[in-house]
Amino acid sequence: MTESKTTGNRSVVVRIVMVLAVAFTAWHIFATFLWIAPASGLRQVIPGDALTRYMIPMHGQSWSVFAPEPINGDYRIQVRAVVTENGTTRTTDWVDATAAEITMLTHNLAPPRAGIQSIELASRFKGAWDALSAEQQEIVSLGYYNGSDWRDRLGVALEATGDAAEAGAYLDIERVVTAYSTQVAYAMWGEGVEQVQFVISRQNVIPFAQRNDPDAERPAVQPAPTGWRGTLVEPGQSQENFARIFRTAVAESGQ
Repeated sequence: MTESKTTGNRSVVVRIVMVLAVAFTAWHIFATFLWIAPASGLRQVIPGDALTRYMIPMHGQSWSVFAPEPINGDYRIQVRAVVTENGTTRTTDWVDATAAEITMLTHNLAPPRAGIQSIELASRFKGAWDALSAEQQEIVSLGYYNGSDWRDRLGVALEATGDAAEAGAYLDIERVVTAYSTQVAYAMWGEGVEQVQFVISRQNVIPFAQRNDPDAERPAVQPAPTGWRGTLVEPGQSQENFARIFRTAVAESGQ
């Protein structure tokens, strides 16, 4: 009798687990469909930004490797810092964060998402930077780092010289890139980091029409210049874990 009761309880648990698994699978497939499908009113069945928060960053999908607009360029983030050590202040050399991350993807059958973070950030940043007016682009090329309100001052300057919506979109992604660059700087040069600067660029591949030309050269690099920024650490970031992984990747990249 006891064995029969135990078997019955186990059967109920198995059924509950199966139902939950099927429900989650159905939700994931539906969410992925909404994410990759052309924007439509159907997305409104999921309230607020729940779909975005579920898909990003772990489940994001991109079909840009296919026609009609396949990926045709490389993005890159390089970072340097102003560091004070033993009473001496210096400006570091540049470290190529993207080259470091790519080592996590090379010859790896199960590549981690950590290997594409800088590429995704650079792509988003370049798009937001391109949308700024020429006057706004000049503003972001200046240094903003003194005091705790440097981001507020940058925001006021941008919104006063162009479209507020474009300025807001740019400030959102610059905040993320600044936080990322801060982690890179701390990983490379320690707690003496006072300011960071990042340069984000895109370089197109050789045009398809010139693919058989042995003398063809890649188009020039397209930079999105920014000035020095204050350090920025977001809540929940683990500097120790980031540094441990990033320094290993930098060493493997030969920098």
